[in-house]
Amino acid sequence: MARQPPDRVIAREQRAWSDETDSWKQGRAIQKGYRIRWGYVAIAYVVEALVICTSLAGAWFFAETYADKNDQSFWFMLLAPVVYAAIELCRVPLGILIRVQRDGLIKALAVIGIVMAAGVTTKSVSQLGEMMFHPRLAEAAKARTALKEAQADRGTIDNRIAQADARVAQYAAESQALEKRASDASAQLAGLPGQRCERVSGTNSRGRRYSYLRCITDPRTATIAGSVKSAGDERLVVARNLAEARAARAPLDRAAADRRVTEAEAAYRDAVRRSQLHSFTAMVYGADPIDVTDQQVHAFLRIFVFAPALCAAFASTLLALCAVQVRRTYQDEDDLDAAMNAEGVPLLLDQIAESAGRLSDAQRAVREAVASGAAIPLDQRRPQPGGAVPAAGPAAAGRDDDRIERPRP
Repeated sequence: MARQPPDRVIAREQRAWSDETDSWKQGRAIQKGYRIRWGYVAIAYVVEALVICTSLAGAWFFAETYADKNDQSFWFMLLAPVVYAAIELCRVPLGILIRVQRDGLIKALAVIGIVMAAGVTTKSVSQLGEMMFHPRLAEAAKARTALKEAQADRGTIDNRIAQADARVAQYAAESQALEKRASDASAQLAGLPGQRCERVSGTNSRGRRYSYLRCITDPRTATIAGSVKSAGDERLVVARNLAEARAARAPLDRAAADRRVTEAEAAYRDAVRRSQLHSFTAMVYGADPIDVTDQQVHAFLRIFVFAPALCAAFASTLLALCAVQVRRTYQDEDDLDAAMNAEGVPLLLDQIAESAGRLSDAQRAVREAVASGAAIPLDQRRPQPGGAVPAAGPAAAGRDDDRIERPRP
């Protein structure tokens, strides 16, 4: 399909309409004294929407991590972020108000409101920044704790081994002593004479005969038998303690402790390598990432969290401030910022009077030259119907459309 040329009449009307619209907008902007670039304002609101959405999402994840979702505490933790999100919407209008408002008090109040809203934004964005670094920092802190425990275990391994060996030796000596005591008591018990039995017979008080066998045991037998039994019981207790002491001594190995320290160091170094904050801190302080302290990491964390939070808090506000173009109104353009000095008024009046006098002298000289014929007047009127010709002069030169130089007949 062939392309048709545009209708020039329509194009002319469109251009005329566009010019008229631009002229009307220009006039309205001059009357109001400012013009708002709504495209920039829209970008500022988009930035605000992103900050609000990410802040609410971060608050949701924070509450989901540290509170029970089925408990009321989960919803309690979401109330303040909703209010903070509502405050975020005030910064862009306050920035526009600073530019368009002429009252100084209202401007000062708007500046205070922007600072307060920026504080809320700084808090929300800094929380998001801390949540960004938290998983790696927690992993590095956990690995560092494991490394410290392994190093402490290795530092006390010699003392613990000596204590365990002393405990084992003590229980072994007690077991041997009880064994010797039990064997001695058994030997003494075996060396005692056996029971001595004899037949006893007689008549009781009723006149009946009785006869029975009476056995007499050595009185030392009961004492020595009790000693043997006590030594056996104590030996069982000491044997159990000796087994526990040997079981506690078995895992105490310096090579194993060194191996655990090495594994903990490798795990900590790997966790630090995955932590971006440790890498930046080590780069700033010129140290190995595994050697940076927690104080250095948290000092750098404050910079990484609060500085971007402040930038994010004022970015959309600055964009809103720059979106308003302030210009003079008609009232401001009348005086053009000109001020008349009272001392110069007489001099200005004298100059005006002198200029008026020179103009009157020039006009009188022209009239005299025309009357004497030395000059030809430029204002030559057509003859009126009836033969009357108007007189030339200042009174006759009132109409601008008759001031036409015409050739003489």
